[in-house]
Amino acid sequence: MKTRNKNSLSLAVSLGLLAVLSQRAAANTDASEETQTLAPVLVIGNYVNGVGSSDAASQGAVSARLIASRPTLRPAELLEFVPGVIVTQHSGGGKANQYFLRGFNLDHGTDFSTFVDGMPVNMPTHAHGHGYSDLNWLIPEIVNRISYKKGPYFADVGDFASAGAARFELADRMDAGLAELTLGQNGYRRALLTKSVELNGGDLLYALEASHNDGPWENPEHLRRKNGVLRYSFGPANMRSSITAMAYEADWNSTDQIPLRAVEAGLVGRFGALDPTDGGHTSRQSLSFTTERRGDDGGFKFNAYALKSRLDLFSNFSYFLEHPVDLDPGAKHGDQFEQAERRQVYGLATSSNWDLKVGGLETSNTIGLQVRHDRLNPVGLYGAVARQRVGVIQESSVRQTSVGLFAENSTQWLPWLRSVAGLRFDQLTLKASSSIPANSGSEKAHLSSPKLSLIFGPWQKTEAFVNYGQGFHSNDARGATARVSAKEGLPVDAVRPLVRTKGSELGLRTEIIPGVQSSLALWQLSLASELVFVGDAGETEASRASRRSGVEWNNHYQAASWLLLDADVALSKARYTEFDAAAAPNDRHVPGAINRVFSAGATLTGLGNWSGQFQLRYFGPRALTEDNSQRSKATTLAQMRIGYRINANTSLNLDIFNLFASKASDIDYYYASRLKGEPAAGLPDIHFHPVEPRSLRLGLSIGF
Repeated sequence: MKTRNKNSLSLAVSLGLLAVLSQRAAANTDASEETQTLAPVLVIGNYVNGVGSSDAASQGAVSARLIASRPTLRPAELLEFVPGVIVTQHSGGGKANQYFLRGFNLDHGTDFSTFVDGMPVNMPTHAHGHGYSDLNWLIPEIVNRISYKKGPYFADVGDFASAGAARFELADRMDAGLAELTLGQNGYRRALLTKSVELNGGDLLYALEASHNDGPWENPEHLRRKNGVLRYSFGPANMRSSITAMAYEADWNSTDQIPLRAVEAGLVGRFGALDPTDGGHTSRQSLSFTTERRGDDGGFKFNAYALKSRLDLFSNFSYFLEHPVDLDPGAKHGDQFEQAERRQVYGLATSSNWDLKVGGLETSNTIGLQVRHDRLNPVGLYGAVARQRVGVIQESSVRQTSVGLFAENSTQWLPWLRSVAGLRFDQLTLKASSSIPANSGSEKAHLSSPKLSLIFGPWQKTEAFVNYGQGFHSNDARGATARVSAKEGLPVDAVRPLVRTKGSELGLRTEIIPGVQSSLALWQLSLASELVFVGDAGETEASRASRRSGVEWNNHYQAASWLLLDADVALSKARYTEFDAAAAPNDRHVPGAINRVFSAGATLTGLGNWSGQFQLRYFGPRALTEDNSQRSKATTLAQMRIGYRINANTSLNLDIFNLFASKASDIDYYYASRLKGEPAAGLPDIHFHPVEPRSLRLGLSIGF
């Protein structure tokens, strides 16, 4: 079986590569030697968001220079460089973060697609949640660029990308070696060593990271992270290739969200835990190859990857609701459960683009193929007590294969009008073998997704955009084959493997004011269904069709050679569009959807030996229930970095998180839970996870 799978993957790689190369060769035979002349793109040191740089107002990129200037409490907060994205946490630091964007509570990644060095981060049919995106293994110091796009308007991204997508590009080489040691409050320690050396005409880059953190929690988090990257890059700038190996491992104790009533009654402190045995272990190893060829008439990209990951996660969100040990003498434990999986992933992505002149019109054409195969053996939900497995709720073996084909054409019709038309075809094949025989089965689904963008201008350093596209998100394989609920054994309807989404956007980007890049986007996104597999409950729950709409305004101002100012505003509205007979007519709010996000920052460099950065972020209140009767409060956080360069190779950074000592929440939920002595049916309540209090970290960096 293993040999056959490897041969199938090799055959897929060979056929995909052969098809793309043959298409490119045929096209280039008649291609004109003339190249397309693009308008100059203004790069303000930190951003690649200028006029002429993108196909949508909400598309852009961030450089390593800006990434290095801003402190991050958690590695995944690099995603907050994407305007409108909020990154929080409701559990331990070894678990994937909670993400918000465009009226979505993205949970741990659903509907936002993330890639690192060409490898997809989102995990379908994950033990803790479909689309799970764990970025805790990312080392910020070796990230060279973050590119982002929002909405389903782009043919090169498929699953999980309805709200948007981000790509992290790793550096091929370092200008100098770097050794860092960071110490902070609450037992925070981090050491980093990274350097690149020349080897056989190429560059060998290595990075080693180790960290420990207890956090402010009454039950110390005792997070231990070990991380390593080895990357070899070779070839000239127009024919660059790289081989990258990564390994990561983490262990931690969790302080999950707690009920507000327990804090108000003095049963637990604000930073306390009701089940101190919650926590987890995770690991990840990967090997990837990437190559890119660029010429005057086009280019070619290919990457292949293999990764292996593991998760064992112990959580308790309802305490004694399902297993009331104080009421039932036969009950042996509370509601703690274990979510566990062992996963292998194999995949490739290849694309070829070439420039042509057709009827005197300059065109650029791209075709691409993406293949991914996930093997989970097993993925399961189990009863647990004090991190010991005591029973199987559902355990499955899953095989899941996705294939995506896309084509895209960009044509310059007039000096002021360009179009980008794309078409994407995706097929998903899955097979699940469950410990519940009725939930075993196989499914296959496919759909096509057209895309169209029109770019007008530029006039007076200003351009306009009209974008439309259809996309999709997949559902958990176990939900697609389910016939009975995992816990109660009641009949359930299987969900569709692929769910259609449709989005549109009107945008404007201008540089008419010297030194200022400003982008405005009005957008709308409709989902045929928000069906997801709920890993915490072990079964599938169906949500209704929904629509989200909003406006985003992003601004970057190079006020002086030493001062960069940023201000981003994102407003959104999320509502169900389908009537639910079991709900009241006004129950249309999508729980957890943030409707206001604001961030502002100031970055100071070139002030002699001193530098600094200040960042403020606000995310507004949101409905916690469909009838909007329960709402969260807004959260405002500020952080600051003060840097001092001791000499050419040595510098100190002081990072201050939660500068104004806010006592807000990172995340709020509303659901029923039960503490000992409470009614058997439990009590509905707001469950919150607090933001970490003000904390300081001092870092010493030495170049060599």
